[in-house]
Amino acid sequence: MKSALFLSLAAIAAFAAEPVPEFKGSIERLDPALDALLATDAKIEVLASGFNWSEGPVWKDGGIVFSDVPENTVFGWKEGEKAASVVLKPSGSLNGKDGQGSNGLAVDAQGHLVLCQHGERRVARLEKDGSFTALADRFEGKRFNSPNDLVIAKSGLVYFTDPPYGLKKGTDQPELDFHGIFAVNASGKVSLLDKTVRFPNGIALSPDEKTLYVAVSDPQDTRVIAYDLATPGAGSRVVFNAQSLKSPQRKGGCDGMKVDAQGNIWTTGPGGVLILDKNGKHLGSILTGQATANCAWGGEDRATLYITADMFLLRVKTKTRGS
Repeated sequence: MKSALFLSLAAIAAFAAEPVPEFKGSIERLDPALDALLATDAKIEVLASGFNWSEGPVWKDGGIVFSDVPENTVFGWKEGEKAASVVLKPSGSLNGKDGQGSNGLAVDAQGHLVLCQHGERRVARLEKDGSFTALADRFEGKRFNSPNDLVIAKSGLVYFTDPPYGLKKGTDQPELDFHGIFAVNASGKVSLLDKTVRFPNGIALSPDEKTLYVAVSDPQDTRVIAYDLATPGAGSRVVFNAQSLKSPQRKGGCDGMKVDAQGNIWTTGPGGVLILDKNGKHLGSILTGQATANCAWGGEDRATLYITADMFLLRVKTKTRGS
């Protein structure tokens, strides 16, 4: 049975075009090494606006698709379109349930959209007929909190984080007593990588897939951590602590993240998108002036960074490429 309405990017339910509100963004350069990644005249472009909370972008079928979490909708945007269009609704809370939609999105090797579904508390694959297949919904018999973000390895292994952000206050009760970082293989076996991190969020792999990065959105200790996948159980190390960057002018914490082909880390954080080298040196920031949720590589050459920042969909053309 179909559980979702799946539409093309030219869907009849196009997101209404509205005047773009004033957007003030800038690029902060902290190290000359940033010039190799972003041209000195790089600009932040506003592509669409008016969303409730934009999240989880991924490049698919020649355009960018992304979640609007509270609106239980996946939107899509392509070059030349005046507005974003509805791609999938409902996206994460199905069958008329009152709950949060999808958050993190990815595309598997077969071209399927894979979603962290807050409302259903699972990771699921969207099939060609519009139905969903659950890839992971429980660990040791207990439901997840609300899978938040994911990354798919070349082997097909799906790594994902499970903070409680998608739980409905007062009605959804956590069954797990921790916020986990997990992996699920093609057979559906779920493995726990770490249960000690509060509020794990964005997740990404190094180009050689030997290192797993996790953005931690703990309001008291927002940071980027890393795991050596060749040494299971070794625990994490801190790559960059962003807590000191927080201020009334620089909203948000470490949330979504991506890695480029050279191993540089592009993580959302206080003020926008923080650009770190593979050793954690802060080279600069794309300052959006918004609480910024996530980012993704796109374009035919994968050299454009698409950014979901509160009500905005943005992009910045770079001099590097996604890994």
